[in-house]
Amino acid sequence: MADNEFGYTAWGRDWVRLAQPLQQSGPARLLLPRARSLARNNLVQATVEGRTVRASIHRGGQASVTQLEVAPLTRESIIGIAAIAPDSTVLTDDTHRAIVSAGIALAPVLADTDCSCSARSAPCLHLLAVLYEVARRVDESPQMALEIQGYTTAAVHDSGTPAPTARWTPVSELDPAAFFERASG
Repeated sequence: MADNEFGYTAWGRDWVRLAQPLQQSGPARLLLPRARSLARNNLVQATVEGRTVRASIHRGGQASVTQLEVAPLTRESIIGIAAIAPDSTVLTDDTHRAIVSAGIALAPVLADTDCSCSARSAPCLHLLAVLYEVARRVDESPQMALEIQGYTTAAVHDSGTPAPTARWTPVSELDPAAFFERASG
């Protein structure tokens, strides 16, 4: 698989599989060559901040802003990865195989995606291009695959780390009586 342009490492292949799932049909499949072209020609300007990737994509006279958020690894996964690969700066395909063989899921899970384009179907061309760009970067630096999922050496050693704050409050958690209660004054 060394001839693949994106996902030539096991770490990068996990990201390519988000763009190209094994069971894929429909219009998204037709967008893949164009998405790869955008990433290949450096038209995806992406920044990674924690578990969020923000990208601007300029193509011709059009520009789109795309954002994706990756779900964090579980505490058990972080501890298991640290036991198998104590030095996360040296991650090889063999390390990837060992972690997956231990039953730890390394494939990223998208928690949220957003794009400013007017596409009516998901995933859009821009999201696919961002996934290929991240796969390219992960191929170059595999530790990014763990970092973007919330893996840090501090998280391994800090057992009192609270869970990330939820972005939204589920309606089922609200108490209508308390929510609409008037403040007595």
